[in-house]
Amino acid sequence: MSARKPTAKKKNNSKSSFPLKGILVVLFGLVLILAVVLNSSLLKDYPVEGKKQMLSIGSGETYNGFIDRLGKEGHVSFPILLKVYQRFIIHDTMKAGVYEVTAGMSVRQVLEMISNSENAQMNRILVIEGTTFKQLIESLKKDELVTKEVVHLPTEQLLKALNIPFNHPEGLFAPNTYFFAKGETDRKILSDLYRYQMQALDAAWTNRASDLPYQDKYEALIMASIIEKETSLDRELQQVSGVFVRRLKMGMRLQTDPTVIYGMGDKYQGNITRQNLRTPTPYNTYTMAGLPPTPIALPSKKAIEAAMHPDHSDNIYFVATGNGGHKFSSNLQDHNQAVQEYLTVLRSKSKE
Repeated sequence: MSARKPTAKKKNNSKSSFPLKGILVVLFGLVLILAVVLNSSLLKDYPVEGKKQMLSIGSGETYNGFIDRLGKEGHVSFPILLKVYQRFIIHDTMKAGVYEVTAGMSVRQVLEMISNSENAQMNRILVIEGTTFKQLIESLKKDELVTKEVVHLPTEQLLKALNIPFNHPEGLFAPNTYFFAKGETDRKILSDLYRYQMQALDAAWTNRASDLPYQDKYEALIMASIIEKETSLDRELQQVSGVFVRRLKMGMRLQTDPTVIYGMGDKYQGNITRQNLRTPTPYNTYTMAGLPPTPIALPSKKAIEAAMHPDHSDNIYFVATGNGGHKFSSNLQDHNQAVQEYLTVLRSKSKE
């Protein structure tokens, strides 16, 4: 009887194939997760109402702020991915302007579009209430979408070129948000802003309250600029107007810091000293009676209306509260008490 050869055992390949299947499953899972992440962020359709809409990007806006807003409004998930994409792929900054976004455009396409001002359909011009004419001119000089014709001219020549019959430009241009065609001239922009301001001033002057201490509507514009600089709260505009109107009628000096600051010009570095208050300038209402010779800023339509319609209280003083807004008083004793309360608030905040 012959001996049988032992049969060779078949190798079990299940163990060797398992790692490969596991890797494939993991890779598939990662691809699936990546697809979900991309489809809910970079590749997601940008929210558009209808077939197309205009997207306004203001000067100074940033990608981080824009992306955070998309995330907070629920338009995208994983905003960090958008920021990484912008940082390493787009590289550039957002460019101010008005862009046309059509239905079906992805978030990625929009992010890339707003990095190039050539893609803008219109230019968004923001003139903030209370800014000065000098600041307006500087912003137009820096705006790449504005065609420069007059902003580099000396002030006297600029006013002549715009056919503006005033010797000083301050206060003559209406603050607001405007949209102009890309490449519009600074001449057209400034002319429109001047026209809007004169229309607002004429309308307010026609409907003004009686017994105002202004010789003409230009003095009312001067007052409006002071009111604009003294408070950022709409509810206080008429109260501030009332204080200054009553002071003018009583022969009291206005004693308002914003006029002193304007008169200091480039010498102002953020603080007013007692010496500054004592140093006469055409705009120092601590050393002079009445209104300064020109406006000190670009007043809003609301401030112009307030200058024409002061409140009917008997207040002649006001001081900041330290917590937003001002406290108004009709006599010096109450005013001094309000000043002490303000100083107490400041001291407590300095200790925090």
